[in-house]
Order: sequence, then structure tokens, then C-alpha cells
Amino acid sequence: MTESPNALTAAPRDGGFLSRLPTVLQPHRSLLTYYLASALLAGPGFPILGLIRYFKFQTLRYTLDDEGITVRWGILFRREVSLTYARIQDIHLSSNLLERWLGLARIQIQTASGNSQAEITIEGVPAYAAMRDFLYSRMRGSRERPTPTQERARAVPEGDPDALAVTLREIAEEVRALRLSLDSGATREKQDV
Repeated sequence: MTESPNALTAAPRDGGFLSRLPTVLQPHRSLLTYYLASALLAGPGFPILGLIRYFKFQTLRYTLDDEGITVRWGILFRREVSLTYARIQDIHLSSNLLERWLGLARIQIQTASGNSQAEITIEGVPAYAAMRDFLYSRMRGSRERPTPTQERARAVPEGDPDALAVTLREIAEEVRALRLSLDSGATREKQDV
């Protein structure tokens, strides 16, 4: 059985489409309805805004892999935003009345950058709760990776006192080197004054 190019549209609402990575997702057809209805509110600017929104819908793709998420859209001005799961700080779900009626929501992904706006906004996902849960699990999973210090601690066998002594000597040497470099920096500052 081959996977349809429109995997998100054909996907069930439970988020089963996220079980195989990497995957490329396309927004649900109801997002186009939302785009055109919101463009209608622009009054005389409807033809221009409607055309812009139509082309955004046609080119909007979400690529999920083991490392992160990438969003692409645009024809004349192609935009691409990539974000690793480790950089994700917070995830918000928001939807207005029309989006709720169409069964949609926006997933806003924020990072620790100085920007108050979302780094990536995922639109047109009918299984938005499953997508949010998937992103949360990936975000938490990337933070549970051990640091280099934790990896070194695991590398020391519990029953081997010689290996523990060697590791403690290495740590002591690093601390001495840091102390010496800090002392020499403070001495230079005193001489400069």
C-alpha cells in the first residue's frame, strides 16, 4: 500500500500519521475554506488576499523527522523554517470560532529566542491534539539526553575503584587548571589598573 502525497488529509484524527518518521504533511482542505473566509473580511482586497492565501495553502508542507520539524511555503518568495525538538520551549494551541467550527486549530511553537511571536505556527491539522502531544513528547525526549558529564559518570564501572580514582584525578586536574586560569586573569586585571 502506498502512502498518499496528502498524508495529513487522509490521516485519521487520532494522529496515527505520526507513527512513521520522516513524514511530509500537507494541511487539511478545510484550511483553504478558513483562508478564503478570512480573506473575504478584507472587503475590496479579497481577490489579492484570497490569491495569496490560496497559493500558501497549495505550497504549505510540514516535514517531521527524528531531529525536528520544517515548515515550507511560497511560490515567488519561498520560506522555510526549521526547528529542532531540543529548541522548543513552549507549545500553544489556539483557535477562533471559525477554526473550531471547521475542526482546526493553530499549534504555535515557541523557542527561547528574544521574539515574543511563535517561531513556527502549524495550521490545518485536524488531529491538532495528537500533533501537540507528539511535539511535547519529542521536546521532552530531547531534553532527557544525558550531558557529557552524565555520560562519563555512566562510563565508570561501579565495582572498579581504580577507574573511579582515575576519573576523580581528571576532575581535580580540571579544577586546578580552571583555578589557575582564573587567578592569572585576576592578577592581570590588577596590573592593568
